Formats: sequence, C-alpha cells, structure tokens
Amino acid sequence: MTQNPDTARNTAKPDVDAELDALVLRYRGASGLAIDVLNLLGGTADGLIDKLPEPVRNRLQDATELALKQAMKAANGSRRIVGAPQNGWLHTALATTIGMAGGAGGLPSALAELPVTTTILLRAIQDVAQDYGFDPSAENIQFDCIEVFAASGPLSDDDNSDLGFLGARMALSSGGLQKLTAWVAPRLATVLGQKLAAQAVPVLGAAAGAATNYAFVNYYREIAHVHFGLRRLAIETDVPHAMLVEQFRRKLRPELASPAA
Repeated sequence: MTQNPDTARNTAKPDVDAELDALVLRYRGASGLAIDVLNLLGGTADGLIDKLPEPVRNRLQDATELALKQAMKAANGSRRIVGAPQNGWLHTALATTIGMAGGAGGLPSALAELPVTTTILLRAIQDVAQDYGFDPSAENIQFDCIEVFAASGPLSDDDNSDLGFLGARMALSSGGLQKLTAWVAPRLATVLGQKLAAQAVPVLGAAAGAATNYAFVNYYREIAHVHFGLRRLAIETDVPHAMLVEQFRRKLRPELASPAA
C-alpha cells in the first residue's frame, strides 16, 4: 500500500477493538442525513428510480461510468493545482451549491451537473485517503477511492448489509482501474438515479438537489473514513486487512458471526 510518510499516523499501535468500534459508529451514522431528504420528498429510495423517464433510466449506467472516468481525471487535475486536502466544509458547500443549481433546472440541468458532483465526491474521498497517509495519485489508491463508490449509497434502506466495497479486490493488471470502474458503475448508477429523481421533483428540485448533494458528500466522506481507516489500521497493527474487515462486519451485524465450532 503506497503511503505518504509526511502524513502517516503515529507509530504507537492502536487498540484494534476501540478503533473498530469507532469505525462502526461512523458507518452507522453515514446515512443519517438522508432520512431528512426522504422525508422532504415524501417517498422511498426505491420509488425514486421509478420516477425517472425510461430513456434516462436506460442510459443511466453509461452516463455514470462516463462521469466516473471524467471525475477521476478532473479530481487528479485539481490535486495538481490545489494539492493539500481541503476542509470538509468546502466540499460540502460546493456540492450543496451545485446540487441546488442542478435541481433548479429540473432533470436536464441535473443530468448536466452529474459529472461535477461526482468529481467533488471523488475529491472528498481522495482527501480522506491523504488524511490517513495514503497517496491519492498512486494507482492502487485511485483504485481504493473508486471502490468507496461501491457502497450502497446514502438513500439505501438495506440496513447496512452491503459491505462488499470493504473487501473488493481486483488484480491491478492492464485495464484494472477501467474494469473496476465498469464494476462500480451499475451500483453507483442506482444511487445517482435516486439523486436525479429527487432533483426532478417539481418545485422542490433546487431544495432537493441541495439536500441530496449535502447528504451524498457527507455519506461518501464517512464511508471513505471507514475504508481507509481499516487499511491504515491493518498497517499499524500488522493484522491482515481481511481479518479486520471480518471483525468489522461482526461488530456491525453480530448475526453474521460464524457459529462456534
């Protein structure tokens, strides 16, 4: 795992159990803001997708994959201009403002805003990676940043059952990042489809756009803390990452624990 030695954390080994408890709290709290969004819209996450016009639903996955590729280029480019991690409030403010503008024009402007919001989300994820001592320009860390988007999304009602993004690993051979992007795109398309539908609600479009983007940027930032927190913990404690992920799963959902032999 590529690290940035200047920002790497303390050499003292942390308390694994306490660190995992803190990450579980982060994960559980990540979607809290989205409840207010759904209350505002008076609907459910699954119902939002059905509100999209069929032509939009049919091309949503392709649009999402393109947005991810554009976001990676734009986010990496922004790091060369403004290299230091930005305060979380800045990402939140930008995402909220752009979401409001995208929602104000209904579905057409919301679609146009999609790559911009995806870029802001990715840049926020990269900044969290850097906070944990990882180099966002390294290929394997770019891989990790895209993996964060495989989480179930802030409007999901899957009661924290989708944790595949924590253990997802693909060989970084030729085309590895492109393969990962193609794998993540359908999952993220469902999440972004909910956002687009929310922004298309008459009258509430601007407010819904601001609210969803606010919830999204905070959600993916918290998920990034979980993702990179586990990777950092594996390095600092010499505990295999896969073992930490399993312990995390069991703390999050005790019913997933294997029965005693």
